[in-house]
Amino acid sequence: MFWKTGLPMPPQGLPLSGMAPLGMLLGLLMASYFTFCFCHQKPEFALTNPEKTTTKETERKETIAEEELDSEELDSEVLEVFHPSHEWQALRPGQAVPVGSHVRLNLQTGTREVKLQDEDKFRNTLKGLKKGKRLDINTNTYTSQDLKSALAKFKEGAEMESSKEDKARQAEVKRLFRPIEELKRDFEELNVVIETDMQIMVRLINKFNSSNSSLEEKIAALFDLEYYVHQMDNAQDLLSFGGLQVVINGLNSTEPLVKEYAAFVLGAAFSSNPKVQVEAIEGGALQKLLVILATEQPLAAKKKVLFALCSLLRHFPYAQQQFLKLGGLQVLRSLVQEKGTEVLAVRVVTLLYDLVTEKMFAEEEAKLTQETFPEKLQQYRQVHLLPSLREQGWCEITAHLLALPEHDAREKVLQTLGALLVTCWDHYHQDSQLSRMLASLQAEYQLLAAQELQDGEDEGYFWELLGSINSLLKELR
Repeated sequence: MFWKTGLPMPPQGLPLSGMAPLGMLLGLLMASYFTFCFCHQKPEFALTNPEKTTTKETERKETIAEEELDSEELDSEVLEVFHPSHEWQALRPGQAVPVGSHVRLNLQTGTREVKLQDEDKFRNTLKGLKKGKRLDINTNTYTSQDLKSALAKFKEGAEMESSKEDKARQAEVKRLFRPIEELKRDFEELNVVIETDMQIMVRLINKFNSSNSSLEEKIAALFDLEYYVHQMDNAQDLLSFGGLQVVINGLNSTEPLVKEYAAFVLGAAFSSNPKVQVEAIEGGALQKLLVILATEQPLAAKKKVLFALCSLLRHFPYAQQQFLKLGGLQVLRSLVQEKGTEVLAVRVVTLLYDLVTEKMFAEEEAKLTQETFPEKLQQYRQVHLLPSLREQGWCEITAHLLALPEHDAREKVLQTLGALLVTCWDHYHQDSQLSRMLASLQAEYQLLAAQELQDGEDEGYFWELLGSINSLLKELR
């Protein structure tokens, strides 16, 4: 049993007088007990002086307070989840943002805004957050051996597919094509001989030059030969076995068709091939071509002969010099003045324009390269083309050709008039018929150029022709 003070009651057998020393002893023990307890209490309950609290204890208390505050904020974030949409929404403090959301800071309001970034990618994530469920995370892992095994199987499957495709392709090739050995055996059985271009040209020249060949066979041989001599190498190979001279001699034939197709072959062989041009001049081709143009021949034959003459003279100043010496300008003037030769007149004017501009370009090239006397320029300076054109009346001839009805022919004549303007200025300035013709063409092409502008064509064909006419009229005033 205990007293109300909490101390145990004395044994009933002891007298009260014997209890006094015992009570004093118990009182001392109790005082010692309470003193010990107060000394070992927790620091927050210790009786200390606040002014004597150490700095270390103060920092520890502040750290504990910050951790408690962070814990409270974390608890609030877990409890309140923000559910974004596809539109920007303001994010309140303390709200959590789902993974995958797009967050920005609005510089005008100073608030953070959130919206969904990819609906398909984060739809399941948002559903899980709305339901308050955890997302299932696949924790399965693969070892390096598993990856090597999978890669080996992948390569094996790819090789099998590639092998199947190669076999199918080879089978298709075998079905469509025959082996070269089999083709050779078939050709040998058929006595078919594969000829080179050189062998073909030799055979065609022999066919054309044979006295036993008919006219049709000769024309067919020349027609086939023209196809091969378009190539520069083939045209030069024609020189090696004398084939070019055989064709040049064909210009002396009494058959107009032979002259026509011989000139056709020569024109193709001369084009941009200086080696063949030189051989042709030495072989007398220029004289023969001028004779055909100066005599009465069918128009088709003269077309082909004029084509061969133009191919021989272009970019070959020595041939141009020989052309002037042989009276080539007189031959062309007679050709242009014939009735019914308007087509030839346009080609002649075009040839003259090309020859004049060639010499001009050679002069400009020499100025750009700063060469004093380049060989090419020396050759062109020996060709006195412009004085010859003026002396033989080509200023008046080109001006009168402006009356041709075709726009293309007028274009060529206008170009030639511009190239001859310096040489023929006094003739053009005094030619009243030319001034009236230019004024009439100016009015005509003004209407055509205006129609082009209405059709949406800026600076079209007729606009360019009108510009050439205006330039000539300005120079002649």
